Amino acid sequence: MMNNAVIGLFAGLLLAIAATTGGFWGLVVAIVLGGIGVIVGLHRDGVIDLGAIVRSRGRG
Repeated sequence: MMNNAVIGLFAGLLLAIAATTGGFWGLVVAIVLGGIGVIVGLHRDGVIDLGAIVRSRGRG
């Protein structure tokens, strides 16, 4: 069974393939979207807390 990080990675990569036509910039976009997918998946799995990052801004 796949966890949310793997599903997020595949979703980001598939969106990148659909959004680009290839070449170097297509590769860059695929890596960026794949990374975003992994981060969102890890957040959903509870491995990282993106809310703590957002809450820490503006205080200080």
